[in-house]
Amino acid sequence: MDQLAPQIPVYVEAGGKRTFAGAIEWPGWCRSARDEESALQKLFDYAPRYQRALEGSPVAFKAMHDFSGFSVVERLKGNSTTDFGAPAVAPAADNRPLDEPELQRFEAILTACWNALDASAKMAAGKELVKGQRGGGRGLHQIVEHVLEAEMAYLSRLGWEAGQTPISEPKEPSQIREVILQSVRAATGNRPHQGPKGGARWTPRYFVRRVAWHALDHAWEIEDRVIASTS
Repeated sequence: MDQLAPQIPVYVEAGGKRTFAGAIEWPGWCRSARDEESALQKLFDYAPRYQRALEGSPVAFKAMHDFSGFSVVERLKGNSTTDFGAPAVAPAADNRPLDEPELQRFEAILTACWNALDASAKMAAGKELVKGQRGGGRGLHQIVEHVLEAEMAYLSRLGWEAGQTPISEPKEPSQIREVILQSVRAATGNRPHQGPKGGARWTPRYFVRRVAWHALDHAWEIEDRVIASTS
């Protein structure tokens, strides 16, 4: 008898206007839509793109061929950030500690997501990106700068403080990424769940999940806008 393929654990974060579906063990593979069913469908649709993003990395991922491969293990109530367009609530699974093998796996996935963003930016260099219906939308340089600025802001949620590791000006992506990887490793130890001013900190797992999602989300945005502009 053929064995059934193991299901992929997924969490759903539902706001009032937007819902995210994310794969628990695959940081960066997270998509949104108007409701749970649509978000799960979009997550499924993006599996081949996620597979391409991880190609060449030490982590093997194979896109699923059947929508029934998902298992929703947690449903979370979203907030205004969810409706604005970014995942904002950590699944309970992200409270688990990261041992060395898992840490290396997460580092490899995050690096692959960064590489996908770099490849998209290189592909789009010198090309015009399609604007939105009202003529809006960031240009390529603005997208890259936005990701860097967001990652710097995310670092504080991990417990990193400005000046702790000097970062040059202008900020170089490679340097910021090295600081991020070092900070994730440092945060795998016993760290308080709140900062000195009382703000909640992100766990290393959720931090990697959020950074990987943001990098891939904009990598795919660049790809889609360039493809549309040259069709």
